[in-house]
Amino acid sequence: MSVVGEPDDELLARVFLTRVLEPGDEAGGRWVREFGAGKVVRRLTEGGRPLPGVSHKRWKGMLARAEGARPREDLAVAREAGVRFVCPGHPEWPGQLDDLGDARPLGLWVRGRAGLRIWALKSVAVVGARACTEYGAHMAATLAVGLAEQGWVVVSGGAYGVDGAAHRGALGAGGATVAVLACGVDRPYPRGHTQLISRIAEQGLVIGELPPGDHPTPSRFILRNRVMPPSLGEGRGCDAICGGSVQLSSCGHDHSSCNRCGAIPGSGDLR
Repeated sequence: MSVVGEPDDELLARVFLTRVLEPGDEAGGRWVREFGAGKVVRRLTEGGRPLPGVSHKRWKGMLARAEGARPREDLAVAREAGVRFVCPGHPEWPGQLDDLGDARPLGLWVRGRAGLRIWALKSVAVVGARACTEYGAHMAATLAVGLAEQGWVVVSGGAYGVDGAAHRGALGAGGATVAVLACGVDRPYPRGHTQLISRIAEQGLVIGELPPGDHPTPSRFILRNRVMPPSLGEGRGCDAICGGSVQLSSCGHDHSSCNRCGAIPGSGDLR
C-alpha cells in the first residue's frame, strides 16, 4: 500500500499511528499484529482502558497525540512534497524489515523515484561520527565511491561528517544512495544538508518512519539505525567508520540479526 489514488483504510490507520507511536515501539507493534491497525486506531480515538503492555500515564499521552492525528492531511502534505507512504505488504516494501518483528516500522515515508525494495536488495550502510577527522571523511567518500562503482547502494543517515561524505562519494561516482532520516523526510535535517538531501532525493531516495514535519530527537536517531542495512538490505554488509555511540548501536542491531559489520578504526592505507 502506498500513496497512489484514494488511500485505503489500512494505509490511513498506519499513517495515523505514525503520529502516535514512536519508531520501534514494540508494544504498539504487537497491538498492530494482534488486533490490526484499524482496531488500534479505534481504541485510541474512543479512549477507555489502555491496551496491554503500557501504563495509564503512557496511554494518556498516546490519547493526547491521537487527538492531533490527521492522516489524510499528512498524506496530502506528503504528496505535495513528492513523498509516498509505503506499508508492509506493498510490492515496494523491503521484506527484510519484517525480521524486526514487533519493532518493524508501521510504514516508510519515501521521497525519490527509485523502487525501495529493489534498491534494498544490494545495499550497504556507511556510517560514522559527525565530528570526524578529514581522514575519516576521506575514507568514507573513498569507500562509497568504490561501492557505488561496484553497483552497491550506499545508505547513510544524512548527517554531518562521515554520513555526508559517504553520500557525496556515491553521488559523485554517479551511483545510488539512500538517506535514512530521523525526522519527516519533507524537512531535511540537519538544515546545513538541505541541498545535499534534496540532491539525494533527485538521484536516490530519502526515507524515514516519521510523518511530515516531525522533528528528530536523540532517541529517534538511535532507533533510526535499526532500519539501516543489513536490516534494510539482504544482510550483505554494514561498514561503520570512525564509530561513536550511535554507530556502535547500529552494529548492535546488525549483530542481533546475525549480519556482518565492519569497521575502519585507523589508517586504512596501512600495508
